[in-house]
Amino acid sequence: MTILPIVQILGFLLILLSFLMTLPVNLLIFGETPDWLAFVKSAVICFVLGVAALMVVGRKKHALKQKQMFMLTVSAWVLIPLFSSLPLLMSDMKLTVTDAFFESISGVTTTGSTVLTGLNSMPDDILLWRSLMQWMGGIGIIGMAVAILPFLRIGGMRLFATESSEWSEKVVPRTNSLARSLVGIYLGMTIACVLSYWVLGMTFFNALNHALTTVSTGGYSTSDSSMGQFDSSPILLVSTVFMALGGMPFFLFVRFIHGQREPLFRDQQVRFFLVLLLVIALILTVYRVVYHASDPVASFVHALFNVTSVVTTTGYASEDYSLWGPFAVVIFLFITFIGGCSGSTAGGMKIFRFQLSILLLREQVRRLLHPRAVFARNYNGRVIGDDIVASSVAFSFIFLATLAFVTAILGLLGLDLVTSLSGAATALTNVGPGLGDTIGPAGNFQSLPDAAKWVLMGAMLLGRLELLSVFVMLSPEFWRH
Repeated sequence: MTILPIVQILGFLLILLSFLMTLPVNLLIFGETPDWLAFVKSAVICFVLGVAALMVVGRKKHALKQKQMFMLTVSAWVLIPLFSSLPLLMSDMKLTVTDAFFESISGVTTTGSTVLTGLNSMPDDILLWRSLMQWMGGIGIIGMAVAILPFLRIGGMRLFATESSEWSEKVVPRTNSLARSLVGIYLGMTIACVLSYWVLGMTFFNALNHALTTVSTGGYSTSDSSMGQFDSSPILLVSTVFMALGGMPFFLFVRFIHGQREPLFRDQQVRFFLVLLLVIALILTVYRVVYHASDPVASFVHALFNVTSVVTTTGYASEDYSLWGPFAVVIFLFITFIGGCSGSTAGGMKIFRFQLSILLLREQVRRLLHPRAVFARNYNGRVIGDDIVASSVAFSFIFLATLAFVTAILGLLGLDLVTSLSGAATALTNVGPGLGDTIGPAGNFQSLPDAAKWVLMGAMLLGRLELLSVFVMLSPEFWRH
């Protein structure tokens, strides 16, 4: 198996990353950029290595086979965060290698967990780079979910296969067209979010940063108080809308702008996703009104915002919801696992896997009642094959097994049960904040031991890569041929 196609694409990604690294300096040219030299050095390193990789491989285009796609997917999601940490490492903040890599891998995977404190007084260029990392990761996640994971048959994602998932020469024009549409929609949604935040009273800098991390469902903020710093219900509602859009399938948006309106509104995954957000928000609102005599309107706004933030794995917080009561804490722990729709920027187990599980459970109950009957298994108007169900079940099993393993390792490193369990869950689902006093909505990951941070970094990558793509590469069978 030749690695030339992998080196070629990684070289191109490094060159692209080098240009992105210049944006904090270029966009803040009239402001303060105390770490401009760190960004310039980092950009030069990435550009030189990228050009060197392309020179070694040459200009010839190489076709990618399945094993190479596995290697490319895993290596890209390790390499990009690694080089993205360079500006943080070279800045005046004096971060350790562990903390710099933690912040970048959390950013690129759009997890949103942070080890940084004092964000309110942090240099603008560093704050903008954190936001750009999440925005860059968001478009990478969409591309992976639409074009790569269905091709690799990962975790039931074959259910969403399109022409772009075939990776053959005959569909290259269609793939390029889809890529342009996805980037255009992602960029247009970001601009709309910037303008909305700006009109509602944010400074342009805050509007830009939060738009980048809202649409990407990343959750990095410019303040330790997250979205609570603005104390504005209209801002929370607008943020809720764009987080929800970021958690919906982007390939349906492509069909929408090309005149196919019905698929977006009839999609089972989208409808279940939106109903789920509203129902859980209403339950929490009633709970707070009845047990804490909270204001109904304010309670609903904060409940809807924080529920949407957790389900879409954004990780913003308007309040410390761990103080809402034990029932609310349990609810937030459970919804941490759900995630958004397939083909979105959100992480988590994804809505469609829960829907497939419900279909499978219903089928088994009916089969017990009618052993000789033949049942058709349909989802979104398509017949679901046993391979898709088996792949989804395998993902669910490996997810729970990995969750238990990571939780045990964190407990072994001295973390309490709540921190260990919620930390493992929030890393694997790429949500961001956990529960408890240490890593809850009002805390961060700074005080954790370095060993725990590395464990959580590995969990973030596993979650973003849908677990199975990593385990396939670790299997002996992968390397035998």
